Amino acid sequence: MNAISLRPSVREELARHGVETGPEDTPATLRERLNDVYVDQVRRLRERQVKGEIPRRDYARHVAELKARFPLLGLPLPLWEK
Repeated sequence: MNAISLRPSVREELARHGVETGPEDTPATLRERLNDVYVDQVRRLRERQVKGEIPRRDYARHVAELKARFPLLGLPLPLWEK
């Protein structure tokens, strides 16, 4: 059982990005891990843009779409818990 009581929607969103929760996790540590996933995805987008897979003019749109898939990063931590 987890030490923190996350909102079901938060738990689902974390799982969607492959972030598993454990008994020692806090909302802050979970957000750090989720942010690491987000930063990795931004780096991959940048690599694709550098390789020419994403035209420079479309790069900002791709980043904005990626950011939209990580709404938890904009949610204040107290709202992560029930």
